[in-house]
Amino acid sequence: MEFTTKLFGTIDVDDSKIVEFPDGILGFPELKKFALMYDNEKNTAGGLNFMVSLDETAFMMPVVPALVVEPGYSPKFTDDIEAVIGKLTEDNALVLVTMTIPSDVTKMTVNLNAPIVINTESKKGVQSVVANDEYDVKYPIYDKLKKD
Repeated sequence: MEFTTKLFGTIDVDDSKIVEFPDGILGFPELKKFALMYDNEKNTAGGLNFMVSLDETAFMMPVVPALVVEPGYSPKFTDDIEAVIGKLTEDNALVLVTMTIPSDVTKMTVNLNAPIVINTESKKGVQSVVANDEYDVKYPIYDKLKKD
């Protein structure tokens, strides 16, 4: 599928990188299809990724795997997300967190309170607020990333 984005220009996206969000994402319930673009085609586990909306190609979010920024991350969900995206296993669950990157990058944060969970087999995803009280909406990550 070929489409034009504000940041990347015209790109061709393989169908395997398209993820459907049946309920949309938080704050944007009308955005249902996203292309997951990686910064490095060979390593999706540890790098910066972008979720680009196919419904509104000017909309994209930088995301990073949750375990990269918080190795002990173990979210608990109140909603039954498996009813929406299918049964999750250790092999098919991809948990991403959205990043906020301000002009002063030393103040960049991730949202550990509302991760994006993707079933890589069904190619369906949800964004849901976790039931855990200990996860921040604005978790600072600059110093963590700087160490790696």
